[in-house]
Amino acid sequence: MAFDQQVFREYALRRHTYGELKACGLGAQVAQHVIKKVVDAHTTLRANIRAGNLAGKRKAKAESTPIGFRPAAAQPFDDRCLSWQHDARTVSIWTVYGRLRGIPFTGHPGQLKTMREHRRGESDLVCENGTWFLLATCEIPERERFEPVDWIGVDRGIVNLATTSDGDNYQGRRLSRYRRWHARKRAELQAKNTKSATRRLKRRARMEARHATHVNHKISKQVVAVAERTGRGIALEQLDGIRDRVRLHRHQRATLTTWPFRQLGTHIAYKARRAGVPLLEVDARYTSQMCPRCRHTERSNRPTRDSFLCRRCGLAGPADVVAAVNVRDRARSAWVHVNVPDPVVWQQVDVARTPHPVAARRTQAQPFRAG
Repeated sequence: MAFDQQVFREYALRRHTYGELKACGLGAQVAQHVIKKVVDAHTTLRANIRAGNLAGKRKAKAESTPIGFRPAAAQPFDDRCLSWQHDARTVSIWTVYGRLRGIPFTGHPGQLKTMREHRRGESDLVCENGTWFLLATCEIPERERFEPVDWIGVDRGIVNLATTSDGDNYQGRRLSRYRRWHARKRAELQAKNTKSATRRLKRRARMEARHATHVNHKISKQVVAVAERTGRGIALEQLDGIRDRVRLHRHQRATLTTWPFRQLGTHIAYKARRAGVPLLEVDARYTSQMCPRCRHTERSNRPTRDSFLCRRCGLAGPADVVAAVNVRDRARSAWVHVNVPDPVVWQQVDVARTPHPVAARRTQAQPFRAG
């Protein structure tokens, strides 16, 4: 009806279809959910077309055919259609065959506790590979942000997914090896070019995405836990548009495309908000080429990917740790600039960071300490 009448607004579509849905046996609340689901699907389709995600034959096919739904497609339920009994750990849910009561559910103890205390709004019933899941929305209040005593700089990369200014290194070697293994299996399945191979490709893609998400969750959890325990804030680089700013060889494109830096930053951001940890994003330019002691910036300061050696003062150390220290120092300056309005104090901070003329003339290599 929405496609035939070209009616994509909820209240307008309700005038055309609400009576017919009620006559089919649907309740008032469920009928409104069905209408809203169709409207949301058309809204998503138009947004994808405007964003350029659909083009050519795919765009023509999407615009010329009505939207369909699978029999096991996700369905939203509010508290009128779905009720939770947390003590008995069962749910009562409305279906087209009547209300089903006493359906047991399970989950991780921590997640069950969070759902009992903070569940709000609708829940979605989803079928994944023959297993039914209820996705409950929880609204968790944020803690009040504390005043940081210092900052932890976090440098995100491909070889090392995250490196902190404390020297903690979260390597991405195992994730890269896992992705290469999936790439080989993906090539074998693509060569078969059958429907069964296509289904297996989709399943493997979901497995790979879940694994990368799990790795990012573990890294972000550890970084936020250290910041919360030590009373420090977290500083990240602004990496927006980094894929558009670099030109890579063909064999490097897949590695950069699958680099989950944005997801890691998102995980760190929301975990920091839950813990009340301050978070800052600073400029990422030349963080891996600038010396944190004398501020000398030169491309040759980084002779290899893993090492840093300042050509002016001789400071040497791991390149990723040096970049994380530069991120931390920029967060310190930005926080002082924002929270200390007195220009005299700001000037004193700059003077204190000016390199000593004698130290600037040193050329021998010296070990780097992150503190």
